[in-house]
Amino acid sequence: MGTSGIDHMAMPTADADRLIAFYKKLGFAINDEAEWRAGEANIFSIQVGESKINVHPEGYTASLRGDTALPGSADICFVWDGTAEECQKMLADAGVDIIRGPGPRKGARARGALPAVSMYARDPDHNLLEWMVYL
Repeated sequence: MGTSGIDHMAMPTADADRLIAFYKKLGFAINDEAEWRAGEANIFSIQVGESKINVHPEGYTASLRGDTALPGSADICFVWDGTAEECQKMLADAGVDIIRGPGPRKGARARGALPAVSMYARDPDHNLLEWMVYL
């Protein structure tokens, strides 16, 4: 019994439409987009495996949130299920510039003992995004 993973995290955005388009180009599913666009939901989320990123659009302030949550304050590492070359191609095909990497990194798996490389990019809000590729 104990904490077994991350269900979701949240981040604000300055431009929801731009953020949705960006993450869709990268192959992520957007939850509750239709409801948000119809005004039936205050937020939408980006599905990441069994977890999600709740997105707080411009003009919406959640009653429970980080005290200093601002667009561009997130640092998120995704796990890529493929090769580093395939990840680079996916990012290039989506028009996303890699700002660092690929290079060797310590990930979370096996408490950092598994060999990995990662690469970094930024989303439209300037959140730092990382893709970890386990070797």
